Amino acid sequence: MRLRPLTDDRPKALIQIKGRPIAEYQIDWLTKKGGIDEVTFACGYKWEKLQEHFGSSFKGVSIDYSVEDEPLGTGGAVKKALSKYPTEDICVVTNGDIITDLPLSRMIDAHRQAGEISASMLVVPYRSRFGVVKIDKLKMVRGFDEKPAFPDVWINGGVYVLNAKRAKKYLPNAGDIERETFPNLVTRGELLSYPHYGEWIFVDSIKDLMQLEESMNVVT
Repeated sequence: MRLRPLTDDRPKALIQIKGRPIAEYQIDWLTKKGGIDEVTFACGYKWEKLQEHFGSSFKGVSIDYSVEDEPLGTGGAVKKALSKYPTEDICVVTNGDIITDLPLSRMIDAHRQAGEISASMLVVPYRSRFGVVKIDKLKMVRGFDEKPAFPDVWINGGVYVLNAKRAKKYLPNAGDIERETFPNLVTRGELLSYPHYGEWIFVDSIKDLMQLEESMNVVT
């Protein structure tokens, strides 16, 4: 909704950033940073557009589609997509609106080394969308901090490494992974965090898209 009219004729994953869809950046990241060679889109809304764009492969990466006939929520969508990989041990799940420089292979290694756990979650420092006003005891304004990061406050970064066989037991047929699966795993001590201080941007609005393109201009 917040990306309309850009999403009127395409799914969010095909929204373009400097002439390329978000999903292309993500696939490049998955292959270069994580060694991934097979991707499944968990999709529903205008999913045919994804298929038209990517087909069955992209830059040597095998592409498949797990299509929801009706909305299943994030947990149900992941469970349905994982059914395509009945023998896989480790799977990477990512939200479709994130651009990051996360060293994915290191996160996968950390997950493996943790032993018998169901999932690892990327966590990133909370960054305020608002500027902070600094005041003293006399209520005098002493400074400003434009959209500061809070290094001791973490948020869900929307990238997960799953032990597929273990995680499937806790994924709902319909429902959200954030509200149903992860709280359950916390009580069982089976959810590991992977903190990342580097680049992490999610594209949730036209403003986010514009800011991302501006930051890419600065980088180039």
